[in-house]
Amino acid sequence: MKAIWNNTIIAESKDTKVVENNHYFPKESIKSEYFKPSDTTSRCPWKGEASYYTVEVDGKINKDSAWYYPQTSHAAKPIENYVAFWKEIKVTE
Repeated sequence: MKAIWNNTIIAESKDTKVVENNHYFPKESIKSEYFKPSDTTSRCPWKGEASYYTVEVDGKINKDSAWYYPQTSHAAKPIENYVAFWKEIKVTE
C-alpha cells in the first residue's frame, strides 16, 4: 500500500492493518521528512487518544492529515504507533 499526497509517496508498506476502513501504516514505513508533529489530539472511545502529524510536500501543507495512537487501549494494540491518513491523502495499492 502507498499513501500519496501532492504527487509524492509519503508512506509505503506491505504490512498495513485495516481498521474502520483505514489502512494503518507501520511508523517506520512513513517518509519522516514529510511529517511534522502537531499539537492536535482527539479521542476514540475504543482506541484511545490520537496524535496528529501535519504533512508537508514541496512547500504545500496538509494540516493534521495523518494520525496515530501512541498508547492504545488493549483492544487496539495491533495499531499502536501505526499511522493512518485522510484529508486528500490517497491510499492505494
